[in-house]
Amino acid sequence: MGHWLHRNIIEPGKLPLLLALTAFVVTFLVTRAITRLIRSGKGPFGNVKAGALHIHHVVPGVVLTVIGGFGAVASARHGVGSAICAVLFGIGAGLVLDEFALILHLDDVYWTEAGRKSVEVVVLTAALVGLVLAGFVPFGVNDLSEDELQDRGAAMTSIGTNFLFALLALAKGKVRTALFGVIIPVIALVGAIRLARPGSPWAKRFYRHRPRARARAGLRAYHHDRRWAGPNSKLQDWIGGKPDPDPDHDPDSARLPTDR
Repeated sequence: MGHWLHRNIIEPGKLPLLLALTAFVVTFLVTRAITRLIRSGKGPFGNVKAGALHIHHVVPGVVLTVIGGFGAVASARHGVGSAICAVLFGIGAGLVLDEFALILHLDDVYWTEAGRKSVEVVVLTAALVGLVLAGFVPFGVNDLSEDELQDRGAAMTSIGTNFLFALLALAKGKVRTALFGVIIPVIALVGAIRLARPGSPWAKRFYRHRPRARARAGLRAYHHDRRWAGPNSKLQDWIGGKPDPDPDHDPDSARLPTDR
């Protein structure tokens, strides 16, 4: 284990990234555990307030992210300072993204259906950083040979092509596919060649006068979302806690869509 850690993490200079990712995941899990205890009225924890003002944990998260980020830029690539800054950045990022939905909606939607976005973003971030830590490089740079890396034209063509695949997947409404496709280009390629999701920029532009393609895209999206929305919601509930019930909410009409 020690040999693997030195060869794959320490020697390539990835220790700060590992520390940041570990701090990020641990901070999110601990934060969710505490907020769930507060929600259920258990334990010694409570909301932090300054008078009547509720201080959300995104506030110290922003502070720690700024300190850790600028500290990492100012410090050397290796050493104790770099490690400390990486941990501070990871903790701050965990606190900030745990309340991503609040920032997105500019409203306290933490325990609502909209609050699921925070859990989704945290999981996506951890997965993407984990892939980079495992050795993947954006746009397939790690797949290029030494000769291709020396040839600027070949390298730029490969990177540009992979970037185009990710952009096409994004235009087709496949956000997750596009994000993972940045790290693993073949995923973006699959998203780029498949039908676009209804309502995506691609569908609005190219399916406008193609009723059959529009119908096929809608049917495929319906069946895919129906199949995966339930398991996706259960996983998010297990990780981050179940949202509060909304008496005016129809659970069958507001499942979070997932990529195909």
